[in-house]
Amino acid sequence: MQASDIKIQGAREHNLQEVDVVLPRNQLICLTGVSGSGKSSLAFDTLFAEGQRRYVESLSSFARQFLGQMPKPDVDHISGLSPSISISQKTAGRNPRSTVGTITEVYDFLRVLYARVAKGYCPYCEKPITAQTREQIISHILQLDDGTPISVLAPVIRGQKGEYRDLFDDLLKQGFIRARVDGQVCDLTNPPMLQRNFRHDIEVVVDRLKISEKARPRLGEAVEQALKLGEGSLIVVPAGEKAKDKVYSSDYACTDCQVSFPAPTPQLFSFNSPQGMCPSCNGLGKMFSFDPELLVPNPDKTFMDGAVEVIGNQKKMGRWRRHIYRGVASTLARKHDWDESYMLDTPWKDLCQEAKDALLWGTGDLHITYTWRGGRSPLKYGGTYDGIIPEHKEKYASSRSKPHQRKLERYMNTIHCPQCDGQRLVDQARYMRLHSRHERFTQQPELSLPEVCQLSVNQAVEFFSDLQLDKNSTLVAEDALKEIRARLGFLLNVGLGYLTLDRTAPTLSGGEAQRIRLAAQIGSGLVGVTYILDEPSIGLHARDNDRLINTLLNLRDVGNTVVVVEHDEDTMHAADYIVDFGPGAGIEGGEIVARGKLDDICQQARSVTGQFLSGTREIETPEQRRPQAGKTLKIVGARHNNLKGIDVEFPLANFICVTGVSGSGKSSLINDILADGLRRELNGAESIPGVHMEMLGTEHLDKLIAIDQSPIGRTPRSNPVTYIKVFDDIRKLFVQMPDAKRRGYKAGRFSFNVKGGRCEACEGNGKNKLEMDFLADIWVQCPVCAGKRFNRETLQIQFKDHSISDVLELDVRQAMELFENIPKIYDKLKTLSDVGLDYLKLGQASPTLSGGEAQRIKLARELVRKSTGQTIYVLDEPTTGLHFADIELLLKVLHGFVERGNTVIVVE
Repeated sequence: MQASDIKIQGAREHNLQEVDVVLPRNQLICLTGVSGSGKSSLAFDTLFAEGQRRYVESLSSFARQFLGQMPKPDVDHISGLSPSISISQKTAGRNPRSTVGTITEVYDFLRVLYARVAKGYCPYCEKPITAQTREQIISHILQLDDGTPISVLAPVIRGQKGEYRDLFDDLLKQGFIRARVDGQVCDLTNPPMLQRNFRHDIEVVVDRLKISEKARPRLGEAVEQALKLGEGSLIVVPAGEKAKDKVYSSDYACTDCQVSFPAPTPQLFSFNSPQGMCPSCNGLGKMFSFDPELLVPNPDKTFMDGAVEVIGNQKKMGRWRRHIYRGVASTLARKHDWDESYMLDTPWKDLCQEAKDALLWGTGDLHITYTWRGGRSPLKYGGTYDGIIPEHKEKYASSRSKPHQRKLERYMNTIHCPQCDGQRLVDQARYMRLHSRHERFTQQPELSLPEVCQLSVNQAVEFFSDLQLDKNSTLVAEDALKEIRARLGFLLNVGLGYLTLDRTAPTLSGGEAQRIRLAAQIGSGLVGVTYILDEPSIGLHARDNDRLINTLLNLRDVGNTVVVVEHDEDTMHAADYIVDFGPGAGIEGGEIVARGKLDDICQQARSVTGQFLSGTREIETPEQRRPQAGKTLKIVGARHNNLKGIDVEFPLANFICVTGVSGSGKSSLINDILADGLRRELNGAESIPGVHMEMLGTEHLDKLIAIDQSPIGRTPRSNPVTYIKVFDDIRKLFVQMPDAKRRGYKAGRFSFNVKGGRCEACEGNGKNKLEMDFLADIWVQCPVCAGKRFNRETLQIQFKDHSISDVLELDVRQAMELFENIPKIYDKLKTLSDVGLDYLKLGQASPTLSGGEAQRIKLARELVRKSTGQTIYVLDEPTTGLHFADIELLLKVLHGFVERGNTVIVVE
């Protein structure tokens, strides 16, 4: 044993029973055992918690008050501990702004690369953006009306934080008198006090003059000085209330459209920065707005016959609206050479996209001629047209009436942003492109940043393998490209080559999120760290597993200790050291039954893992399969995500497994189309299923039940018996006791969640939280009820010498003996026993349950309900986190469902 090995003595966290173990340093260590046997308690709640706590303790008490405190794990002694990093199964957060690219930081390097070496194109005419001479800028400014007063400004600060006192002094010394700060012109002799933490825009007023041919020399001087100060950019502000700033650039301009652009910066490519985000959807790519498909339920009608339901037909829309739409139609007909009646009298489905967009989204700054035929002679006037959707969005935002808002919400949905086409960035950023010489991209060699993010990691590796850059750009891009290629390589190695870089965090599975964080960790290149991983192989196809194991071995070879909580056989074969927990789960577990190499585990008779690995026990394959009875559920034309318009048939009253490599479309088919579609059809939910043509055979089913591994409750007040609703029956039983009747107690008296029967000193928690300022908060047993959660009067009511508090302390097996003569309670508890949870205490808090346990409690809740024989159960990777012995139990339960005539679909 090396002096630096990690020694743990007397670990008692959760169900661990005085565990002593030595973990060798710089090795791949695998902790295994049945679900609930104490693996995670040792890895996360003892080892990681202590490593993190010691790190935080080493900081000053001032810094500690911001970090929050780590509770001290229940352990006698841990030595040889290095800083620890836990990569657990948590989903990657629910923030849609977080993407695969941003989590792994690939996107940050891509932004730098595009800002420095990408080639710009004009968003309006798609011609390359080129430099513009001083003469071209001057002649363009002189095209303004004669006598227009203008100010020439030079931008010196663009959206950066600071107070800038020195800058104001400096400008004053150079002879400038005024500046525009955050849109307000001020005197530099008395500049405004700026707040240091806010972003500011500062432009210097170089000159103020009136447009005329005589003023050309003076304008020339002003332009030259402004370009010098503003590093190639200047702003011209015509006088007047509604005048817009005109930006001119000597480096970035489209000479055809006479539009200038600011020099690209990395912020321009960030959808989280005000400079880069699309103004319509705030950089999300989606917005809650009126959905054109919902607005036009019947595309066979023409506009005037009421194709757009909120507007109605000719009669309903009234005279005023009719003249507006006729004005738009005749102006666009003249512009595009369309027939006069084309827009309003052609069936909606036959209209071109441009005509539909004009009616729905407006015509922008286009001048429309309206004709009002109200009096003796027609009256003509000009104006612009906003569009049906913007007009109704304004109505929705300003409406105070809930029924009116609800009426409009029928036509609203989360839709693709029409301005940026779901690409999240401003126009200029979407038209900067890089050129790749790889043969896959011969058809379209130039891609913008959003287009690169839509490639899978595999394709992105190919795109960046051979970029076409000149000598200067190659030098500039060298560092950024090196980082991008390395990080994309790490994502490939953890088996995530199928993900796209713009895939948002909420849509990732737990296993994917964990492997992305693993890739980010490898990218950081730390050494001498203890990494603790929770089943990294979850959701991985066997093909991708070897890559993952190689990644873990790389982490070890660099000089880290890698501790993995895992049930996967391949990982056990690759591990340097295995620790097996058992022999059972809960109170029957918490011991180490075997430790050492794989062979040592196989030879240990007490080890359940060893029995499965050595082949003495195995999960048997059934001798004969069930017949496919006539009824089927059929999905036609599934095109969601990467599905290629497929038709799928599921035979009902069978046990069906849907399988395939990671990212092949299993979840898209089952979770997004089948489950969401059935939720809407059978359960009446307002879910929107993925893209498909139709679903046939739903009449053979009466309800859908989807079971996943999410926690059953996030508060300590939730526990297994409240979840499967058996606690209600137990409380009703206590109300029937003679003493309870005499005192007039109701069922609420026996609940620890409401006032009356619970102990008010701890509000029914059984523990009180003591705040220790800059030490960890401590939960101490309540001195009033001694941890029993109820007050004295409630505890006097007993059933077979057990008070309500004693019942919560029993495990399921003991409770079944106690209530064996009460069928209602016994049957519900038996379901917990059937799914292999007879070791759980009835009052165990939900947050302390493992993922596998939470999932089986959900199954137990379904077993409690009456079976109709027409239910469809959908389970997404139910064997995640389950030991071989647990899988055996799970299969027994699922086959039980099918025996009663129900259908079980498993994605695995």
